[in-house]
Amino acid sequence: MHSFAALDIQKLPRNVDALLGVITDLHTQYSTILDSLHQQLQNLRRMHFGATSEKLSGQAELFVQTQELPVPPQDTITVSYQRQRRGRPSLPKDLPRERVDYDLSDAEKAEFDALERIGEEVSETLEYTPAKLIVIEHARAKYACRKDGESTIRTAFAQPSPLPKTNAGAGLLAQILVSTFADHLPLNRQEMIFKRHGVDLPRSTLCEWKLASGELLAVLRAPLIEHTLNGPRLHTDDTTMPLIEGGRGCTKTARLWGYLGAGARRNEAGEWVEHAPSVVFEFTESRESKHPIKFLKDYQGYLQADAYSGYDVLYRTGRIIEVGCFAHCRRKFFEIAKTQTTPGLAAEAVAWIAKLYRIESAIRGRPPDEKLTVRQAESVPVLSEFRIWLEGHYPTLLPQGPLGLAFGYALNNWRALTRYTENGVLVPDNNLLESAIRPIAMGRKAYLFTASERGGHVAATLYSLVGTCKLNRIEPYAYLKDVLQRLPSHPINRVAELLPFNWKSATA
Repeated sequence: MHSFAALDIQKLPRNVDALLGVITDLHTQYSTILDSLHQQLQNLRRMHFGATSEKLSGQAELFVQTQELPVPPQDTITVSYQRQRRGRPSLPKDLPRERVDYDLSDAEKAEFDALERIGEEVSETLEYTPAKLIVIEHARAKYACRKDGESTIRTAFAQPSPLPKTNAGAGLLAQILVSTFADHLPLNRQEMIFKRHGVDLPRSTLCEWKLASGELLAVLRAPLIEHTLNGPRLHTDDTTMPLIEGGRGCTKTARLWGYLGAGARRNEAGEWVEHAPSVVFEFTESRESKHPIKFLKDYQGYLQADAYSGYDVLYRTGRIIEVGCFAHCRRKFFEIAKTQTTPGLAAEAVAWIAKLYRIESAIRGRPPDEKLTVRQAESVPVLSEFRIWLEGHYPTLLPQGPLGLAFGYALNNWRALTRYTENGVLVPDNNLLESAIRPIAMGRKAYLFTASERGGHVAATLYSLVGTCKLNRIEPYAYLKDVLQRLPSHPINRVAELLPFNWKSATA
């Protein structure tokens, strides 16, 4: 293989056949590099100016087959149109309601000889009451007591503050945490909001309260990790978290590793029971494989992830079974197809994968044993044809070109990608965890970085709790306020009761 930079004209062969070989070699390199650069340029243009949808225009039936290979599925689209009546959205029935009655005036009633009320017309208006800050005075009754001739002073018990030596209530702390880790508001904006309410809370104070609250809630991490690792299947992925290096004023790329446990298993009665979904994030200062290896040192079961080589040592132990992600596989083809003006092999690959997902859509919500039966009967034959199609076209592609790399990814990870068809508890992709990670990316755009390792660990704890609340359809503010209020006096050996999926409000 000859390199452009290392090419020395004086050393070119004088033999015509050898010279043609060099030229062919260089042409291949040039084509690969040009194709890759073109793809990168198109991706950058789409990222900045294009739509974010992962849907393709055009039809698979336009593809031209040049080999005797399985034909990509042809989507038949039936377009029907029914005029939808537009009206105001219905308002939730559980919202508090206030009634305002309207009646005819006395002058209007005097215009008639007789009046009989026959009913009423009711309309609803959705109103907003701005949040408000209040000061709660905790008055503890104090008594001078005498017993058996001895005097003492007894003061009534009060619920301890979540953070000793502060005047921050549980509701205020919960609001700061939700604003940061659910609504992605940086502390400077929260400071401005509080100022509009007439209270000066410097961002340094807000930051310390946020960190201290996260450290108080960290006692929930151990039982949350245990529950997550006991799930029938485990998803894992990671994302970046810029970290300011101490004393240097610059940032380095730290990581947040996500682990999500979910799925169903049979109980003693033979019934399928869903494992309450949960997600745990771990903060590390690098992406070294030692971090997931340490976290998963005692885990046994299915692990669904991308093709990151750092997990390979775990798979070689035999106690962890690799499950691939078809969403990652599809995305590689989609990024190519989206930049092409006419449908090609990349769009065909997307069509193959779409057929697999239509099968999954039809069996959504069914018990795992029924899913397994359908996958064996319908998905396995489609996958067999898809692989023949991939293997038939792959030799015609440049291995290092964008399309060659996409084909190579699918073929090299085929065993892991198709493993979901062997167990009804498994799913074809890692999308559930990717959805849990997305808020981290949104927050990263808002507050840009974490200022310390301490802040990184707190972020991991809060993203874990807020993410688990979302997975279990629990309102995070109500949860955090109640838990922050109860933790200081809650028995340490019963903290698992305060995990989101076990939580019952004290006021319920």
